[in-house]
This record gives sequence, structure tokens and C-alpha cells, in this order.
Amino acid sequence: MADNVLDFWSGTTPYDHWMEKQNIPIHGGYYIEDLRTLELGSWDARGCNGAFLQLTGQEGVAQAYVTEVPPAKTIEPYRMALDEVIYVVEGRGLTHIWAEGKPKKTFEWQKGSMFMIPGGYYYQLGNAQGNQPARLLHYSYLPVAMGILGNPDFFMNNPFVDTDTLYGNNGSDYYAQARVVSRPGSPPGQEMNVWYGNFFPDMRSWDKLQPMRGRGAGGHAVWIRFPKSPMYSHMSVFPSKSYKKAHRHGPGVVIVIPAGEGYSVMWPEGGEKVVIPWHEASVFVPPNRWFHQHFNVGAEPARYLAWHAPRVIRGTGERIENREADQIEYPSEEPWIRQKFEEELGKRGLKSIMVDEAYRDLDYQWEYKEDK
Repeated sequence: MADNVLDFWSGTTPYDHWMEKQNIPIHGGYYIEDLRTLELGSWDARGCNGAFLQLTGQEGVAQAYVTEVPPAKTIEPYRMALDEVIYVVEGRGLTHIWAEGKPKKTFEWQKGSMFMIPGGYYYQLGNAQGNQPARLLHYSYLPVAMGILGNPDFFMNNPFVDTDTLYGNNGSDYYAQARVVSRPGSPPGQEMNVWYGNFFPDMRSWDKLQPMRGRGAGGHAVWIRFPKSPMYSHMSVFPSKSYKKAHRHGPGVVIVIPAGEGYSVMWPEGGEKVVIPWHEASVFVPPNRWFHQHFNVGAEPARYLAWHAPRVIRGTGERIENREADQIEYPSEEPWIRQKFEEELGKRGLKSIMVDEAYRDLDYQWEYKEDK
């Protein structure tokens, strides 16, 4: 009881307390430059090396951590009461998943794969390669859940599992390759494509995208949903030598880079700007209500995968409800933004493809091949 009282007055959350007790590195700051080289430590409870990310912007909402599976090894089984999304940073391997007393199911993954583990199920990660470790990035809503019910045993040792998820009528194809479905979009009359499933083979090469018109630069996106799960995400792809409009939303949106080279700028309204350099395997989290803007200074299209915070936290989504307050149009941005972008391109022998008219016309519409 004394520890709980101390934690309350000190501001330490139940999740913070549990995380510190795992005795592995906890990496803070604004970003992780490269998950592939991130310092890890021996995580006894998981039987592998690992590290937590506690970046500015996660703010008690999003859990993110890295596990490393040794060459030709399978690590200890793990179970949590919440759904968990996993992205393969490096390597190739297998996941075994099962419920107590039920047969195991197995699926394969590779670098760039993403998959969802439903809450309550045991799972094991195995490395199919004998010459190098595999690294995986995990994401869940554990911090906000533990803020409501602070006992870790409720989440790590809870016997409840919905066996129908994996063993019911639709369980046989639970980890079949995700498919694209259409749903009503905005404005009315337009359809939005949603990548729907629990296993996504390679986030680096997916090309069934649609225009993301409101964010500029001729960029595209795909919206991602996991069946029967409150978790959701999207991936954005935008051209070489271009950049997107600045916007802001709530906390807990974790962004990982599957491919590309560039940087992002983040800042609180009226405050100092923070520059985040990124490339494959970089991670960052825009802090609550900070503007942020993404720049592609590489020779190829860049893509970022954004894992969204829970929908119950208002203002976390990518949809701009108030364009004037929450998005900065190109004609309204500070001159420094454009100048830095052109300087960064010049260092690489490249030249901006941004259209001059976009800097003069608030309502400028980019041309998309889908319109022709």
C-alpha cells in the first residue's frame, strides 16, 4: 500500500512502475533513429533481449517495446489480456499462437510484416534464420489500461480468452493475408479502401493505395483495420522531393518508417521546433497537440506506418475536424519550412517537385493519376 501511495503522489503510473521492474533499457527522447541498432538488455521474464520505448508523445497512452529473437531460437510463451500489434523490423520467422488446452496455430513472417495478436492468447516467436537475430516492434494500449486497473497480474495472468476468435467458424483463416474492402468515405459518395485483416505480409511494398487529398504533396494512404479489435492504423506514402502539410492531433500515435529517407518537424503552437531525421526503422511519436510535418528528401517514395491511439481519446485521429485550427496550409507556413526543405534536397543533389501554385492558393488541388 505504501508503494501505491508513493506512486500516486510522485506521478509514477502503474505502467511506469511495472516497466521499471522489468530491468531492461527504457529509451526516451523524441525519437529512435534506428530500431535495428537500439541498445537492448536481457529480459528475464520474456527469455530474450528487449527494450522499452518511452518517447515524448506516448504520454501514458501507448506501449511500444522491442524484442529480439536469437538465431534459430524460439523465445518463451507470452500472454497479455489486450490486443497487441507487432511489426517485423528485421528478420524472418514463425509465430505459434494458441489458447489454453487448444492446438497451436502457426504462421510465418518476414521483414516488413505486421500482425495482430488477440488478447488472452499465448504466443511464441521463433527465428527461422540461423545466422542473425530477428527484431520486432510491439504496440498496445497497456499504459492507458493500467491507468484504470493498475494490477499487472490482471493483464499478464488473466485466464479469460475468447476461443471463438481463433477456433470459431472464421478462425481457420484468421492469419490469411489481409484483404482490401471498401466502405463509405468522406465526402459522401466516395468510397474508402480499408486493408482489413490480422496479417500484412510486407508494409514496404503494398501499393493498393488511394489519394490522401487533404494533406498535400500528391500523397497516398491506406487505412488499416484489425477484425474484432479496437486497434487501428494507417500507412501514408508520398513522393520523392515533396512534403506534406503540418497538422496536429492527440497523444499516443506511434510512427515507424518502413522505407524512405527524410525528416519530420514537430512543435507546440508558438514553440520551438524539433527536427526528427528518419529512415528505415526509425520511430517517433508526435506529442499531444503538437504540429508535425513530414518531408521526403530521398530519391524514392517514402512511407510511414502510424499506429493510432484508442478512439476513446478524442482528437487522436488523422481526420482534420477543424482545418483552420489543426492544419497549416502551404501558403500559411513559415518561410523557414520551405527553405530548409530545399537546402536538404540540395545537399543530396535533388530539387523540389513542389508546385509553386500550392504556395499561393489555399485551395490548390494536386493532380492524381486516379483522376485521369
